[in-house]
Amino acid sequence: MEFRYLGNSGLKISEITYGNWLTHGSQVENEVAHACVRAALDAGITTFDTADVYANTKAETVLGEALAGERRESLEIFTKVYWPTGPRGHNDTGLSRKHIMESINGSLTRLQTDYVDLYQAHRYDTETPLEETMQAFADVVRQGKALYIGVSEWTADQIREGHRLSKELGFQLISSQPQYSMLWRVIEPEVVPACAELGISQIVWSPMAQGVLSGKYLPGQAPTEGRAADPSMGKSMSDYLTDEVLTAVQGLKPIAEEAGLTMPQLAIAWVLQNPNVAAALVGASKPEQVEANVKAAGVKLEDDVMAKIDEALGDVVVRDAAMTQENAPQARVA
Repeated sequence: MEFRYLGNSGLKISEITYGNWLTHGSQVENEVAHACVRAALDAGITTFDTADVYANTKAETVLGEALAGERRESLEIFTKVYWPTGPRGHNDTGLSRKHIMESINGSLTRLQTDYVDLYQAHRYDTETPLEETMQAFADVVRQGKALYIGVSEWTADQIREGHRLSKELGFQLISSQPQYSMLWRVIEPEVVPACAELGISQIVWSPMAQGVLSGKYLPGQAPTEGRAADPSMGKSMSDYLTDEVLTAVQGLKPIAEEAGLTMPQLAIAWVLQNPNVAAALVGASKPEQVEANVKAAGVKLEDDVMAKIDEALGDVVVRDAAMTQENAPQARVA
């Protein structure tokens, strides 16, 4: 395993970070989830990312149970706040002081820890003054409940303003957690340059484009396995499941083989080539997936390989920086 500094801080994290979105507490049994966490630890992964909204708090509970008994100082545990949790009352969402303060306490209880290494704003809250949000995060840090603060799916302008306020309030905003993959590169024009300037790293989610870059979905064939076969997930993946995209993705197979990698390993290694990326978030529904994915750690893709990837994917790559704002919630979700 390789380790990278997170932003302009002294915190090192494993460049393959284990995330439990869509798995723990929902798609896989707890016993399997525990086995996946054990496989991650055995592979040298020390960084674990979750959120209170995953499986409506159950994912945090499962992760806390799976990590119980491990030396806390040897782990980096991340969680997030924003989306509705609990009974979904009128204050059970957003980044108000009330929701942040109540949410951090609930997360710490479920994770069985006194603090998280990184506490992240899961989205930008258009209904709460940013000053209120950042003051609440500052107090969470001062209370020792979180060591650092990060954001997820914020625009470059939102990150700049959040960073400015964090400096005024005396704490560090060190990370951004956006979607990023060979197919989805919307952070490259604006978010990455802003973060590089401010000393903020990316912890990227869906480096395999929700499994599409594994190559298991074929053009002209209805998906019979994986997330695309799940009616609740297939709709959100519809832009990836066109014959044009799937045909282009199949063109990556010989490139991966030539590099001595599987297609998932190539996808993970690709995002890690970006110097502003500190870690790729990788989930798993079985331990074997963890063991395979960690082999992308430390892989250096040569310039000619990167060029071949761009040529294979051509125009199916999404690069529009405006997509970050377009995909963001315009109001709190009740």
